Amino acid sequence: MNAAASRMVDCTDGAAAREALAWQVLATVEDPEIPALSVVDLGVIRHVRTDADGVLEIGLTPTYSGCPATEVIRHSIEQALQEAQTGPCRITNELSPPWSSDWISEEGRRKLAAYGIVPPAKGVSSPRQLAHPDRPMACPRCQSAHTERLSEFGSTPCKALYRCRDCLEPFEYFKCI
Repeated sequence: MNAAASRMVDCTDGAAAREALAWQVLATVEDPEIPALSVVDLGVIRHVRTDADGVLEIGLTPTYSGCPATEVIRHSIEQALQEAQTGPCRITNELSPPWSSDWISEEGRRKLAAYGIVPPAKGVSSPRQLAHPDRPMACPRCQSAHTERLSEFGSTPCKALYRCRDCLEPFEYFKCI
């Protein structure tokens, strides 16, 4: 059991305690593409509930249907819950409604900025808004708005690559989805 899970609540009090433990464990599972965020910060955990058969069900929504990190996230969740001894678990894909960048928690947005990635401002209703955000991107290092987009895609399809024209540092912007 990892150190964080060893400090978790006792799950002998039934379903509610198991669910609380699972939420605490999930808050320690890092997103593989942005390790500054947990899967809870990212908002990809839709629900944690105990089914009638006693199995703990975790609803997982990928950030987009082709996200290559989804299987890594699933495996990391399974491993963390197993190490925390939460009992039998099942991870289900929750595809509707689709994930939105609006689901990133306020803490997650703060963590993104501290990590050097500009967090999304709000969700969008049109794919065109993904490529052309309606606000200038302020550099997360020096806060200058004198920036330029280098590529619509950064290290992952959900991020765009920018550069600050003042401090000359590159940075990513997490797109509104």
